[in-house]
Amino acid sequence: MGKSSGIDVGKVRVSADLLRALAHPLRLQILSYIDKYKNVSVKQIYKDLDLAQSITSQHLQILRRAGLVSTRRQGKFIKYSVAYDKVNDAVEAIQKYISKEASSPD
Repeated sequence: MGKSSGIDVGKVRVSADLLRALAHPLRLQILSYIDKYKNVSVKQIYKDLDLAQSITSQHLQILRRAGLVSTRRQGKFIKYSVAYDKVNDAVEAIQKYISKEASSPD
């Protein structure tokens, strides 16, 4: 076999999941809503954004898997909040990549 490419497939997969989670307009809308109201339930989100409960839950699951939101049980409800450290780290990494690409010669 040839020389290893040095690509960590696990890290690439996590990065792809994170970018995919951030790339969807509805997920960004949900993330923005959670940011505005802080600790919110699925019901609050789907009612206020006029979405189907199942669609909201699916998008929240993607955001949760990407680590962009965190959950906390409050009685019989699960409350969602933004994982600001993870969101900020992702934005900084993307901005760093974009500025590096913009400054590199072709």
